[in-house]
Amino acid sequence: MIRTVALPDRTSVPALGLGTWRMGEDSRRREQEIRAIHAGIALGMTLIDTAEMYGDGATEQLLGEALKGLRDQVFLVSKVYPQNAGRGRIERACDASLKRLGTDHLDLYLLHWRGPVPLAETVEGMEALMRAGKIRRWGVSNLDTGDMQELLRQGGDACATNQIFYNVTERGAEFDLIPLLRSRQIPTMAYSPIGQGRLPNSAALSVIAGRHGVTRFAVALAWVLRDPTVIAIPKAGDLEHLTANRAALDLHLTSEDLAAIDAEFPPPLRKSRLAML
Repeated sequence: MIRTVALPDRTSVPALGLGTWRMGEDSRRREQEIRAIHAGIALGMTLIDTAEMYGDGATEQLLGEALKGLRDQVFLVSKVYPQNAGRGRIERACDASLKRLGTDHLDLYLLHWRGPVPLAETVEGMEALMRAGKIRRWGVSNLDTGDMQELLRQGGDACATNQIFYNVTERGAEFDLIPLLRSRQIPTMAYSPIGQGRLPNSAALSVIAGRHGVTRFAVALAWVLRDPTVIAIPKAGDLEHLTANRAALDLHLTSEDLAAIDAEFPPPLRKSRLAML
């Protein structure tokens, strides 16, 4: 049984989902990527994240193919470009994503990052999409603390998540952003939770991995998942990586492990700009 995280409307979603950035961009990997998506669903990683930006729509098209006959088994997330998040444009962008994905609704639709469109206008558009039944809930991505505070002042109380770049090497959000989200019962969704597979050489991660008989990537993912309010969406394009990611959800890091990680990758002592990819 996979652990879940509650969204503000009390819907439970898997704490460990599937990221899809860069999938669908190489036709030679298409069948392997579709098999990986199917395997992830079978392992319980049924929250799947994508975006209209990914592969200029190619990733959504891949998912549409992969999810034929499986749509009702997944919690499907996509993201809208900031320039498409304004009045009128957001509905057209959403319709295009729905068509590529082969579905009539998204379970969660996110503003990909903040752009020129006023947040109040984006909230208005998201709420209209909900009333039309095209999305079930909405949220944001890459919004820092000040942006989130403004969003909440602009009628954004229904925001379901903030998807951010968060991992053991990028902990700045712990200073004030994650506490703000937690105070409003808004889960954090962590993209690139193992740094796109490019973690630095780390004595702490290596020692802990040896102690538990896993890889240092599994340790880094388990560290992100230590927080019950965080959802992680690592990308895995093959069964080996999927299996390793799923195992990280069952890895219990001890207080000694966590102290060793803090010593090498210290939590923030001051405010810093939110990191983005």
